[in-house]
Amino acid sequence: MSDPLSQIIQLLRPRAVFSKAITGAGRWAVRYEAFGQPGFCAMTEGSCRLAVDGEEPVILTEGDFVLLPTTPAFTMSGLEPALPRRIDPKLSPVPDGEIRYGRADGPPDCRQFGGWFAFEAPDADLLVSLLPRMIHIRGIPRLTQLVRMVGEEAARDDIGRDLILARLVEILLIEALRRAPAGDARSGLLRGLDDPRIAAALRGMHGDVATRWTIPDLARAAGMSRSAFFERFTRLVGLQPMAYLTTWRMAVAKNLLRQGGIALDEVAARVGYGSASTFSTAFSRHTGQPPGRFMKEAAALG
Repeated sequence: MSDPLSQIIQLLRPRAVFSKAITGAGRWAVRYEAFGQPGFCAMTEGSCRLAVDGEEPVILTEGDFVLLPTTPAFTMSGLEPALPRRIDPKLSPVPDGEIRYGRADGPPDCRQFGGWFAFEAPDADLLVSLLPRMIHIRGIPRLTQLVRMVGEEAARDDIGRDLILARLVEILLIEALRRAPAGDARSGLLRGLDDPRIAAALRGMHGDVATRWTIPDLARAAGMSRSAFFERFTRLVGLQPMAYLTTWRMAVAKNLLRQGGIALDEVAARVGYGSASTFSTAFSRHTGQPPGRFMKEAAALG
């Protein structure tokens, strides 16, 4: 069975960048500027307050996990009021050891593992826009264990480190997204997959991207009328069905072009276009450059 969530994460190509232990004691608060890269944290002891811009503030307690696919600006603090210290993650140097906030001596009031990573896919913004802005999950020990493993592997200097980190981050993302309460998301892939009828259409698109899908075809897969399907898909996913299909086709096409060694008409056929010229027109309109140029630039970047 096709798994749209796993397919999107694989095409995003996450790679680990940073993971550290973070502790806080006494009165403390930090205000992080918007970062743009995906960030995460797992609380392993105590509690703290997290206020992400555009979201309701939450109290994180032991066992909580948070994933921010684009990491907007946020404030994290102890439970007592404090004036935030401003931090720009794009300019601040990466610390060598544990990060400590607040009182420097004595045992911490809270402890967490946190960090961020990057998506290597050039169209990451389009795919990430289908995910929730903030995912907050309580009581899933497996997520905390995965974050610890990321931190431990990131600290090693051994053969296979980068490959292991990439796989761990993929697992972390899939585990977090499949545990996320879909009803909390405004719209996006999770909302669509939570609806059995829309999920059937999504799995059809992902399972056979080469099919020349039409709205009637997708509506039949969902067991709905065309108008009802179109309205429900657009409301839950946040994109019209054919716009979503085009986004997915172009993501798959970019991945094929990056691999190289595949003729343009073969790429076109694999993503549902009848000819190389029709595909080239659609690709250029969607990405702003013809597929041949995209392939050459991807090869030059290695």
